[in-house]
Amino acid sequence: MGDSVDAIVEQWATERPDLETSAMELFGRIYRLSRLSGDAMERTYGRFGLTRGDFDVLATLRRSGPPFRLSPSRLADSLMLTTGGMTGRLDRLERAGHVRREPDPGDRRSLLVSLTDAGRTLVDEAVAAGLAVQHDMLADLTPAQAGALRDALRDALASVEAHAPR
Repeated sequence: MGDSVDAIVEQWATERPDLETSAMELFGRIYRLSRLSGDAMERTYGRFGLTRGDFDVLATLRRSGPPFRLSPSRLADSLMLTTGGMTGRLDRLERAGHVRREPDPGDRRSLLVSLTDAGRTLVDEAVAAGLAVQHDMLADLTPAQAGALRDALRDALASVEAHAPR
C-alpha cells in the first residue's frame, strides 16, 4: 500500500531515474507526519485556549520540576526562540494568569518566570489531552512497530543533528 510520498518518488523516478531518492522518502514522510501531528496538536491545545507555542512554554516550566521556575533566557534556549519571541509568549501567558514574572532573588537585574497554580492545572490537562490524541494517531501501529520507529527516529535525529549546518 503506497502513500503520497511514494507517488512523488515514482514521479522523480520517471523524470530523473539517475536520482537516489531514499532520503527524500524519509524526509518527506517526516515532514508530513510533523505537519499532520502539529495541526492536530494545535487543535487540541486550542480547546484549552493555548497555541502550540504557549503550550511549549508551560510544558517546559512544568517539566522543570518544583518550583517550576526558569529564567526567560533558559526558556528561550530550551524552545529555540529569540528572547523577543519569548517575550510575546510570556506577555500573553502572564495576562492569562498562567505564569508570573518576578525578580530573581539571586540577581535583582534578572527575572524568573514561574508557573502559577492555574497554569500548572491547565498544562497538566492539556498534556494529557495531547498525549491521548498522539496515541490515537498511532493506534494502527503494533507496540513493536512503535518501538522500532522510536529507535529509528532517535538514530535519524542524532545523524541529522551531527551533520546539520551550524
